[in-house]
Amino acid sequence: MRWKKAIPGVDQALLVKDAAKLMPDPMRRQFLRGAASVGALAFLTGCDIIDGDTAESVLRKVSDFNDGAQAAIFSRTKLAPTYKESDITRPFPFNAYYSLAEAPMVDGASYKLEVAGLVDNKTPWTLDALHALPEVSQITRHVCVEGWSAIGSWQGARLSDFLRRIGADTRARYIWFKCAEGYTNTIDMASALHPQTQMSFKFDNKPLPRAYGFPMKIRIPTKLGYKNPKYVVAMEVTNTDKGGYWEDQGYNWFGGS
Repeated sequence: MRWKKAIPGVDQALLVKDAAKLMPDPMRRQFLRGAASVGALAFLTGCDIIDGDTAESVLRKVSDFNDGAQAAIFSRTKLAPTYKESDITRPFPFNAYYSLAEAPMVDGASYKLEVAGLVDNKTPWTLDALHALPEVSQITRHVCVEGWSAIGSWQGARLSDFLRRIGADTRARYIWFKCAEGYTNTIDMASALHPQTQMSFKFDNKPLPRAYGFPMKIRIPTKLGYKNPKYVVAMEVTNTDKGGYWEDQGYNWFGGS
């Protein structure tokens, strides 16, 4: 294997730390305890790290490995922890790549959720029709990739129930979401069918505020925050990975928390 001790423009220590961040917790601890070096990364990925471009390639290979590992250990029967009302973070933080003043303002009266792809019934859903679906509630922790977390109370319909109601082909691989501000996100079908994955219409038993994604947020407590799209206006059941806003910029695709 070719190897250059000096990597122009690459901080080796930061490279190893960034790679470790992309790994599941047990693997991260083992990696950092062991031969945590750029050489170890090269061995792991089969890449010759000689410059910034190949360093980025190494991190992407580790990220892809992380996605596969998370998907392999994901269980549709294992639930995320739930909490008491007294544990709710108040105020629950607003977080986005734009300010609250720039958040979408969706007209609930004219809103219709568009449904597309591998489903039997593509009739759009009004907000009243969505609100009439059987309601479930959860108090779960939102974990942000930036390192903070907050506990919130969410009410809405199970996404799995909705998919069955519209005759979705649950053998399909993905669900793609489009949001009012142009944000997009794709999740795997196993995560979509998880019992805690929710089409959230309320926060703390009140109509979902604009800050948290009115009229609908997809709440997935088994995934990091950027995999929980807000202001959802359309969804598609598909076998094509259509990517997502952050994933297309290099974030982990699976995004497990």
